[in-house]
Amino acid sequence: MKAVLQRVRNASVEVDGRVVSSIDAGMLVFLGVGKGDTDEAGRKLAAKVVDLRIFPDEKHSMNRSLKETGGEILLVSQFTLQADCRRGRRPSFVDAEDPARAEEMYKAFAEELRASGVSTSEGVFGAHMNIRLDNDGPVTILLDSEKLSRSGGGS
Repeated sequence: MKAVLQRVRNASVEVDGRVVSSIDAGMLVFLGVGKGDTDEAGRKLAAKVVDLRIFPDEKHSMNRSLKETGGEILLVSQFTLQADCRRGRRPSFVDAEDPARAEEMYKAFAEELRASGVSTSEGVFGAHMNIRLDNDGPVTILLDSEKLSRSGGGS
């Protein structure tokens, strides 16, 4: 699984010209599920997202997590994060998970976020969405569950 996290002042999702989800301060999370991704990888990635210290403390250092700030999450499915651009000029999406399984894992990821106590809104899986955001910082972080499982962690 790959996730792009953006610290935001606010964010929203529109489908067919109608706002279907919105949040105030917190994190916009784009999630791409790849073939071979596991439920365990999703649980670990969700825990990393809510505990990642990318929010400022009183000294303006990135030292607080989403859970500590009481921020919200807007979760958006994005299979294009699984694009392979190594050959040619057209991305290949053969590494993206089958849509039915990807949706199941996306929903499980959302439930993991909620279970951690973070207010979580969602986009519409598989829909053409327009995303509006006010990136705060800007702060944008890329997480890859495969790389998380190989790392030793950290504080």
